[in-house]
Parts: sequence; C-alpha cells; structure tokens
Amino acid sequence: MEKTSVSSVKCDRFLDVRGIECPVPVVRAREETARMPAGAVLKVLSDERDSMKNFQAWAHSAKNVRLIAQGFEFSEKGAHFIHYLRKIA
Repeated sequence: MEKTSVSSVKCDRFLDVRGIECPVPVVRAREETARMPAGAVLKVLSDERDSMKNFQAWAHSAKNVRLIAQGFEFSEKGAHFIHYLRKIA
C-alpha cells in the first residue's frame, strides 16, 4: 500500500457499501474499478469490520488496482472504514 494520508486523497468515484456483508463490498468495488480509466481513484465506505483486511488482500492479488490509503471516518451515521483504490491498468 502506498503511504498516503486519507485526508489528502482526492477521489474520482465514490462507492457506499455500508450495511453490506463480505464478499459483496469487494465485488462491487471490483465492478466499479472495471468501469474506471487508469489513474482514477475510488473511495469506498464500509461498516464491515473485516473490510480493512479484505480490501488489502484483494488489492494485493489484483493486477489493476492499488490500495493507496485506508482509515476511519465519523459521520452522523456513525463510524465507518474508508478505502482508497487507484486503478493502474
């Protein structure tokens, strides 16, 4: 994973998968990145606690995606995990 601060990442697309259980968040992110041009960044919001390791594992095995940042956000809907993925090919 690239060393990037979550607060400094600019995204091109947004995917909210809160309330959806594994493996669907990763599947939806894979589908979304397939429609993106190379270099574009996808921001994914998830409330599944295993999403951190699931997105890390997917990005490690994927040939066309890099995980550039992960972290937490807090909103009126509560705490959730945030993942930034860059399409590289």
